[in-house]
Amino acid sequence: MYIVLYAIKIKPDQEHKFIDAWKGLTNLIYKYEGSLGSRLHQKDALHFFAYAQRPDKHTFDNAGVNLPEEANHFRKTMKASCEKFEVLEKFEMIEDMLNQKQSKI
Repeated sequence: MYIVLYAIKIKPDQEHKFIDAWKGLTNLIYKYEGSLGSRLHQKDALHFFAYAQRPDKHTFDNAGVNLPEEANHFRKTMKASCEKFEVLEKFEMIEDMLNQKQSKI
């Protein structure tokens, strides 16, 4: 499994727009791109961290080609609501000990 860690800084009063767009885009990536999902975490009012899971690096590197036009709306909304959206790290997962009983996707 391939993991990408993101750091995100939201513009003031844009939290709900960002979260809704993040959820919409994440669902499309899951449905059309072979993603294993993503998790979004909030550090404080404006700072978030997310990590996305893909089966492998190849799937991550080739992402975006199968998404419907609707994805552009979510991307634009996310971009407009963020001051910063950056990739912090990319990892190969070695072991997975997370409880898989609860999934919201």
